[in-house]
Amino acid sequence: MEIMDTTLRDGEQTSGVSFSASEKLTIAKLLLTEVKVDRIEVASARVSEGEFQAVKKITEWASANGFLDKVEVLTFLDKEISINWVVDAGAKVMNLLTKGSLNHLTYQLKKCPEEHFADVAAVMESASRKGLQCNVYLEDWSNGMRNSKDYVFQYLDFLQGQPVKRIMLPDTLGILHPSETYTYFSELVGRYPQLHFDFHAHNDYDLSIANVLEATKAGVHGLHLTINGMGERAGNAPLSSAVAVLKDYVKEVETSVVEKSLFSVSKLVETFSGFRIPANKPVVGENVFTQTAGIHADGDKKNKLYFNDLIPERFGRQRIYALGKTSGKANIENNLLQLGIQLTDEELKKVTQRVILLGDRKEVVTPADLPYIISDILDSNAIIEQKVQIRNYVLTHSKDLKPSVTIDICLLGEDFEEHAQGDGQYDAFVNALKKVYRKKKMVFPNLVDYAVRIPPGGKSDALCETIITWEFEQKEFKTRGLDSDQTVAAIKATEKMLNLICDNCQAEEKKRPIEEI
Repeated sequence: MEIMDTTLRDGEQTSGVSFSASEKLTIAKLLLTEVKVDRIEVASARVSEGEFQAVKKITEWASANGFLDKVEVLTFLDKEISINWVVDAGAKVMNLLTKGSLNHLTYQLKKCPEEHFADVAAVMESASRKGLQCNVYLEDWSNGMRNSKDYVFQYLDFLQGQPVKRIMLPDTLGILHPSETYTYFSELVGRYPQLHFDFHAHNDYDLSIANVLEATKAGVHGLHLTINGMGERAGNAPLSSAVAVLKDYVKEVETSVVEKSLFSVSKLVETFSGFRIPANKPVVGENVFTQTAGIHADGDKKNKLYFNDLIPERFGRQRIYALGKTSGKANIENNLLQLGIQLTDEELKKVTQRVILLGDRKEVVTPADLPYIISDILDSNAIIEQKVQIRNYVLTHSKDLKPSVTIDICLLGEDFEEHAQGDGQYDAFVNALKKVYRKKKMVFPNLVDYAVRIPPGGKSDALCETIITWEFEQKEFKTRGLDSDQTVAAIKATEKMLNLICDNCQAEEKKRPIEEI
């Protein structure tokens, strides 16, 4: 089965997408050398000077590396204008756009079939004379088969006698139903066994891959596909999905495509085009190899109960176990295993509860967050008795007004409510605490350093860690707080500190050493 990638021609017709010459060359190289498609369609003739220069760069590279016969350019029935453009650009293969339905021929060109065939013959004769190989597109072929089948047969009868290598049959408006696709291709392959037919599917009804599958079963010889399904309107049949479907469902058909290269080229095209890959897109989407439900992760541990033939390693990817409110212990255990972390059952249960809580708050939790969550939970467990409880607080921040905080705190069994202002919300919070401690005639530590960090890579929006260094009784120590809000994380770190020093603040009680946590 021949695979022709048309990302650089039809894919570039995606609204808002335009590749530079260097981007086109990079993609062309990857498609032919890494993905190993059989052919690439790189441009339409006569579009622009920039397009001409891009094709020249590609053909120069292709000629030097033995790929020139795999580079194709779309041309038009314009006598020799397109032909000369292709020759000057250094290409050797042209794909001539002609009419595949009587409706298009009658109302767009306003010609009869015989006139159209004569024009096609003249262009192909000129192309052959100038050393070009010619393939022919039958535009709107799918509607032609539905509504003017006699015309399609008349045209194919004519093309049998012309110097054409491939007949390219597009579902231009994406209207085909899979059963129609199978019927039409079966009929054409049976009627014209000597002709090579390509199928060019569009995805307007989200049926492009189903149609590719049926065309293949019916005996089509080549497929036109694009990276990420790019293309006009709803796009073309995506290369990654088509290759996976053919491999798993049509065992007698083989392609040259290297599956492990599909994801990397997909991400590169996403970057160059700005055309974002939906997270749930098969094969190359962010979520396709991600298990979220805990029951699925548990089943994967028990004889891979939730695996199918689409294993991520085929495409150079990894299975991911998402963290959220539906994760369950199995998801978290899988992530901890990858991080090389082991926890007791009780610790695992507490980590799971924290992840679920974050998920309920619609926070995105990543594996990079887990060490932070674990550290926070284990630190929290070190404090057996909370003699200081910050039960409630109101943080305000207004334009041209000082931030203020109202706190509700229980200190050694006694309730206090205080209000204070400060240079920032956390400064106001500390000022309110100091008011309480002055009332109790207790010493409040000095703040030495204040640091905030997020998990490495900065990809998580769920958590940040605030680390505060304190000085108390000529000793320094640190406490940490973890939350999605920086100020709240700092408040948690402060509450830990207050509980640590609580015994020391009571003059009549024996002092205990302060440990860094």
